[in-house]
Amino acid sequence: MSATLSTILVVEDDSIVRMLIVDVLEELEYKVLEADGSDQALKILRDETQQIDLMMTDVGLPGMDGRELAKEARKLRPALKVLFASGYAESIDVPNGMHMIGKPFSIDQLRDKVKKIID
Repeated sequence: MSATLSTILVVEDDSIVRMLIVDVLEELEYKVLEADGSDQALKILRDETQQIDLMMTDVGLPGMDGRELAKEARKLRPALKVLFASGYAESIDVPNGMHMIGKPFSIDQLRDKVKKIID
């Protein structure tokens, strides 16, 4: 494994989907942090000792949705890269400097998208 392992925060309320995404990212040798919603994600983001290179979040989270979470996350970490995941990708307005991947996505699509964003 690389000494400069990139860290990805995965925010997904569906535990099965979250587990699959985490497994794929770990196989690709990323360090992965998990959150089941916005509250847990913000708690992780507030920990300034924790490096986070990318936050991948579902758009349709209960409570604070993914776009609201991204806005709050960028207040805490202005340079944070954000990847939204949504089954309604074509109807989502993605804020400038943020990225989108449509669900369902293949392992190859996820790998390519994350690599492009982080590199």
